[in-house]
Order: sequence, then structure tokens, then C-alpha cells
Amino acid sequence: MRTDVFALRHIGIREEDLQPMLKTINVKNIEQLIVETIPDDIRLKEPLDLDAPMSEHEYLSHIQNLSEKNKVFKTYIGLGYHESFTPSVIKRNILENAGWYTAYTPYQAEIAQGRLEALLNFQTMISDLTGMELANASLLDESTAAAEAMSMLFEVRDRAQKKNNVVKFFVSEEILPQTLSLLQTRSTPIGIELVIGNHEEFSFTEDFYGALLQYPGKHGQVHDYAAFVAKAAEKNIKVAVAADILSLVLLTPPGEFGADVVVGTTQRFGIPLGYGGPHAAFFATKEAYKRNIPGRIIGVTKDTDGKRALRMALQTREQHIKRDKATSNICTAQVLLAVMAGMYAVYHGPKGLQYIANKVHSAAVTLADSLEKLGLYQLNTSYFDTIVVKADAAKVKPIAEKNEINFWYVDADTISISLNEATSLKDVQLIVDVFAEGLGKDTLILDELTTDNKIVSSVTRTSSFLDNVVFNSYHSETALMRYIKRLERKDLALNHSMISLGSCTMKLNAASEMLPLSMARWANIHPFVPIDQAEGYQIILKELEQDLTVITGFSGTSLQPNSGAQGEYAGLMAIRAYHESRGEGHRNICLIPSSAHGTNPASAVMAGMKVVVTKTDERGNIDVTDLREKAILHKDNLSALMVTYPSTHGVFESSIKEITKLIHDNGGQVYMDGANMNAQVGLTNPGTIGADVCHLNLHKTFAIPHGGGGPGVGPICVAEQLVPFLPGNPVIKTGGEKAITAISGAPWGSALVCLISYGYIKMLGESGLSNSTRTAILNANYIKNSLSGKFEVLYTGEKGRAAHEMIIDCRPFKEKGIEVSDIAKRLMDYGFHAPTVSFPVAGTLMIEPTESESVAELDRFISAMLSIREEIDEASIDNPNNALKNAPHTLEMITADEWQLPYSRQKAAFPLPYISENKFWPSVRRVDETYGDRNLICTCAPIEAYMEA
Repeated sequence: MRTDVFALRHIGIREEDLQPMLKTINVKNIEQLIVETIPDDIRLKEPLDLDAPMSEHEYLSHIQNLSEKNKVFKTYIGLGYHESFTPSVIKRNILENAGWYTAYTPYQAEIAQGRLEALLNFQTMISDLTGMELANASLLDESTAAAEAMSMLFEVRDRAQKKNNVVKFFVSEEILPQTLSLLQTRSTPIGIELVIGNHEEFSFTEDFYGALLQYPGKHGQVHDYAAFVAKAAEKNIKVAVAADILSLVLLTPPGEFGADVVVGTTQRFGIPLGYGGPHAAFFATKEAYKRNIPGRIIGVTKDTDGKRALRMALQTREQHIKRDKATSNICTAQVLLAVMAGMYAVYHGPKGLQYIANKVHSAAVTLADSLEKLGLYQLNTSYFDTIVVKADAAKVKPIAEKNEINFWYVDADTISISLNEATSLKDVQLIVDVFAEGLGKDTLILDELTTDNKIVSSVTRTSSFLDNVVFNSYHSETALMRYIKRLERKDLALNHSMISLGSCTMKLNAASEMLPLSMARWANIHPFVPIDQAEGYQIILKELEQDLTVITGFSGTSLQPNSGAQGEYAGLMAIRAYHESRGEGHRNICLIPSSAHGTNPASAVMAGMKVVVTKTDERGNIDVTDLREKAILHKDNLSALMVTYPSTHGVFESSIKEITKLIHDNGGQVYMDGANMNAQVGLTNPGTIGADVCHLNLHKTFAIPHGGGGPGVGPICVAEQLVPFLPGNPVIKTGGEKAITAISGAPWGSALVCLISYGYIKMLGESGLSNSTRTAILNANYIKNSLSGKFEVLYTGEKGRAAHEMIIDCRPFKEKGIEVSDIAKRLMDYGFHAPTVSFPVAGTLMIEPTESESVAELDRFISAMLSIREEIDEASIDNPNNALKNAPHTLEMITADEWQLPYSRQKAAFPLPYISENKFWPSVRRVDETYGDRNLICTCAPIEAYMEA
């Protein structure tokens, strides 16, 4: 075997495995399988025009050389992004640990208790620091979270406000510029009117439903908002506050002065800048809004034995139940980053955070005092970490850049300087030296940081925080390392076994793709530095955009959307802008097949479109007759069709080109959901199919790890007519000539993890990418045929083939008293994470093996499914006391003195021989979902609970 070919490491099937697999599928070769799976009229006739593949060694050398083109200056730009220190124990044991970064969203709670506990810590940290009753388990970035707050407060207007069409939302001029841009994007389609102004001059009239304040302001001034919030409450105006998380260690929490929502980012809790992301945002609110809060909430419940257990609470409400009634399309959080930020608080504890916050504040005060002694006027009267001085920017900037320092130049004579955790006395001295040189004066010599306080008493925090045991127990590296490991052992991730989730593509996240994330010259770049300081990033981002454009058959790409759901929204907003540019802004009808993922209708409504659902036929395909009728009926107002291809049912529909032509003939554009792109790359593409825009899930098809539910990246690739409308950014120019306003806060979204997809494409090349697709289709059909006769596959193509995934029907087993959830839980005893449960069809499992798995792993999964099938046959609806209904079985159960179940301990825990070699033990028994929703507890127990125990 060639050891320098990355594709042979990424693709799990070996040459010697092929013939037995092909025999099982009943084809002569893979090409025959592909011909029988993908319609000929959409097959690519030429290979993709991509660079030749690199070996892993060549790639790592290449990426190191590119990193050296980045200039890592000391950056004091601020604007929501600050350098911070990632504790090495967190970097090594979480960020670089496949046990954490390869896990899936914790829908199967029994094998995700570690991640769930880490996220409960995060929620507790946020609730404590913000002073709010409830926090979610993270959102995408601060700007997105602020937009979600605006939308949620719009949704919870009272009856009179809705009746009177109260639609005005006040935004303080102190808000971050990228947040304002995103608010503009989100407000217009749903009819919210933004009013930007000075909060001190705001007129509290009844035509406003909400307001957004920045705390501290974008240039550092700390305002006392208590009177504003009180007046707003009198007029039934609800207030959201975008707050700096580290400042809340020293400042009065917004919850204590009456805020309804508090949002922000936890980036400065040990998360690398990464040229803009990924970073975990936070969203905290009052318990009264628990049914309206966007994103995921981790809650406390109990298991079958009454033991405390954690789960995702209220988890299906947004997309899968509300669909086009959803107020948010949030589908991806930033779990890995939230886990890291939460562990930062665990490691440092309340006293450690106070030390860090006080040191940052002392550095800012020391700098302000020193610059004033040089004769410079400092504007902020109360501040935490940011000062604003009046100085000639034209004189200061070249001297600062010569000394490798970035400030934020507000205008020609105003400079903003935001200090951070990484700012030392030596750094403060250098800043003073720069200004002294600019003024032509002798510098001042600093001996130590001052202990003076410039935070006025009216906004000084007096309440305690992080009193829970978890934040006061693990302050040595040994202790934290063991705590992280203890949690990791409760979670089943890709480093243990295959995760065959349909539509989620849990493929190998290769170590060589991941290593650059830890390199300082990629990690420590602020997103708003001058472009020439990020030359390495610019090369990679432009090449990745170009490669994705080639792969999709389109004309342009934007990497800005930082999740698949944001990509959906961005694509629809580009279509909306295109119609408006042609004087056809009235086009607002979006056709969506009934089988679509729930984020599709939610995204369409957020983009100001009216959803019209089209039928699917008995084979699960789009009902072309029904689609034609509705396209023609709405031809004067048709905006778009949202279609997933291959279909959500795992089939390449042969009518797809007829469908896209039908939409174009009636004036619409075609949006293709890229969830199933792993079945297309190198063999067909959205451009060939006839789509106009698609989003790609880089965390699915292009190897960014799921991280337990994020980070994700959801770039959009567009046809020529939509290129001018690719999203922009108010600080750094990006996007098309007629760019829509921002989709995420940073110019290139979560740029740091784009390195992973860049490496994936560069090391696989055209042949590796197309062979990955072929192997994914091979593996899916191998499982399908191997389970044939025992499990019914619901939908197949015209020649009986599945695409890269398939749906097996578990509904017939109800006559035995067995539900699909029982099969999902029983798979845990066999060492597997369940495939996708009850989507897109209730009572089914959607299986997607990916190209990364070996035939041995596929066979283990097949053996597990066939063994479970035998257990189903043995079950009886009259006697539910069986291994399926009792699954999963914990170590505590198996080792208990008493065993009263009507089957053996071996059958419970070791039903097949392979399991004993690598047994994974679920840490709790089956969780009680309804109890958790009825008794919503979303923070750690207070310290008193441990004292009482």
C-alpha cells in the first residue's frame, strides 16, 4: 500500500474488500452501482478541475508555510473579539481530543452524559454571570444571538402590541457594527423596523416593542442602564443587552437591572480568535420565555431507576414541530467551543476569573493614566477594558504597525484601545512608547499596574457567582485533566465506533486536517486586522471558495454562514435580493416538499417568504404533478423551490432536471439543500442539476468534526446571477458588488475551521473526492442488501439502489410492542450510536455509513442489527420485560447483587462476542423525557444541595 496517498487513509474500504461487497450488492463493479444509482443525465462528463492531491506530510509542510504569511500582531481592536489564553490542559484534552471533537449532537442522552454535563456547566456559568434565570447551550456568534433576541422579543409581544402592529425595535448606536448589520439582515424580511439612536435620548413611546443595548459600549464606555430598563418596562418595551462576558465578573449583571435577554460571546473564555471563529455565543433570558428561547437547552431529568440524568430539553420544538411557524432556524450550536469556555470557568473558578478581570481592568487604567500624563485626552468616564483617546491617527498608526500593534482607528483623531487577558505590563509599556513617539515626547517608564478602579459604583458587581461545587473543585491541572476524562468516558464518539447517522455524515476528521487549528499563526488572528496581515488566511479562504465553486458547478462562494441553517437563510436572502434587483420583490412564494428538513420552512419564513408545501408520492419522491400545479398557480409570485438532493429519503430522483426547469420556467430560483452532498461530490453537482444556489455543510461532507453539535460551517455556492448578492461585512469588505448585509458577525464566518475542509480537499484531490463518494454509496448499499429480508428499506431509486443513506421501516415491529426508540437504545448495548431516529419518517431509522468505515465495522453494525432483529422476533406485546424495552443496560445494573430480569446478564450487556473486546457502558438507564420537560432545571445544583447531601 502506498503510504503517501491520503485517500487510502481516509477511505476505509480496502481493495481486497471490494469483491465480496460487490457480490453482496449484486454488481460487477462500482461503476455499475453508480450507473444504477445516479441518473445518467446529471452525471459529470469531465473530472473536477482541482489541484493534484498532496500527501499528509506535504500538506502539513504547506500549511505551515502558509501560516508564516500571517502577521500575528498584538491586537487591541476589540469590537467583540479579544485575545485570550487557552489553558493547555483544555487545549490538549478537549480541542485536540477526538473523544470530544468527533461526538454527535446529544440526542441520545444515555451515551452523551459527559457532554451534557459540560454544557450544563456552561449554562450555569452564563446564568450566574448574566444574572438571568435560564440560558441555552450556545448559539453561533454574538451578532446572531442579538438577532435571535430581537426576533424572540418580537414573537412574545403581547396581544395588544400584535393587534396594533407594534414593530419598532430600538438599537443603541453603541452596538457593535457587525451586530447592527446582522440585525438589518434579519429585521427587514419579517417586518421589524429598526430605529438606531442614543439611548439617553430615546423616547419611550408605545410604538416600540423592544430595545438592544451594548454593555460596555462598542468603544468601552460602561453605561448605567438601570433607569432606561425601568422606563422601558413601564411602557412594556422589553430590553435585550449584548454583554461582554469577562466584564460581567466586575459589572452589575444585566439580570439585576431588569434585562429580559442577555446575549454575547464566550470567545474570551479561552477560545482562539481564529480570524473570526468558531466561538460559542450565549443567550440568557427569563424562565417565562423558556418555550421561545432559540437553540438547545440542557435540562436535568431522571432515568428509569430514578437516578439523576441530563438531556436536551424541549429539543424538537423549533424545527420539527413548528416548521414554518418556527421563529428560528437554529440547528447548529457551538458545543465544542461552549465546552471549552465552560471548562475555562471550571479551571479558573470565581476567584481566578476575578483575578483575570481585575488584571485586564488594571492594565486599561494604567494605560489611560499614562496616556493622560503624555497629554492625551481619554474619553471614557467609566470603563472595563477599553479606552478611547484623542490623537492623530495618521501619526500613530505607522509607528504602531512598525511595532506590530493594531489599534482600532475610529476616525482621523480618535483611537480605541481594547486590552485583554494576554496584555502584560510590558505590552502596556510598548503602547505608551508608541504614543510618546507619535507625540514627539519622552516616554514614561511603568513599574507596575495600578490598582485604581474606573468602574463607577452604580454598575459595580456585588453579587457572587459560580458558587457551585464544579467551579470550585478542579483548579489544578491534574484535577481538571481527570474531570475532563471522566466526562469523556461517558460519551460515545467516533473514536469508539461508527456513527451511522443519516443526513449527518459522521466521517473521519483526519488528524492532519485538525493539527493546524493548534498553530498560533492560525489561531491568534483578529477578524478585523488589515487584510495584508492575514495573507495566509486570504490564500486559503480564496482557494477553498474556488474549490467549492468548482465542486458545486457554480460561479461563486461565500464562506460567511457559520452553520447549515445560516447557509439556508443566506441562500434564500440572496434569491430575495436578486428578485428585488429585477423589480420583482413581490415574489415571495417558496415551494417546499413535505419531506424537507424542518430548517427549510423555518428559513423561508425568516427570509420573508410564504411557504407552500408540495406532496411526495408513495415512493418518497417529489410529486411532480402537484409541484407543477403549484408552480403554475403561483408563477407570478414564485420566488424559490427548496429541494434536497439526493432526496431526504436517500434517493437520486430521476425527475430532478425536469423539476428545476419547471421552477425556472415560472420565474423562480432553485435552492438546493446540501445536506446530502456526500453522494454528489465528483459524480454530479448542483450546477449540473439546474440549481441556482446551494449551501454546503462543511461539518458533514467536508470533514469539519461535529464537536458534539458544532462547530459547523454552511457556505453558499451560487450561480452567476446571484454572485453580486453574496453577503458582506461592515468592517472588512467582502461579498458581492451588491452584497446583502451580514449573515454572521465575522467577514469569513468561522474561518479557523475552514482550514479543515481546505486540507480535506487538498489531500484528497479530484480522484480521492470522487472515490469517497463512490465508496459512501457502496457502503450504504452493502448495508442495505445485508439487512434485506430482515428490515424493509422504505425508498429506493428506480433500479432498487440507495444513495449514500437509506431509511429502514421499524413501524411493523409495533405488533411486537417494539418502538423505533427501543432499537435506538438497544444499539447502545452493542456499542453503537443509533442512526437518525424518526426523520424524515416517524418510526424509522435513517442509516448513513460514510466512506471512512472499514468493512469490519460495517459487518459489526450489520451483525448488531440482525441480532436485534432476532430479539424483536422473541418479543411479545403482552410481556414488555425484554432486552429491547429495558435497554440500555448500565454497568451498575449488570454488577448489582440482584438480577431479576427474564434474560441473562450476558444477553443484556454482551449479546455478541465482539462487544467484550471494547465494551462501552451507557452511564445512565433510559432517560425520562416528559419528566424533564415538566420539571425544567437547566443549571447545576447549588452548593447547598451538596452540603445537605
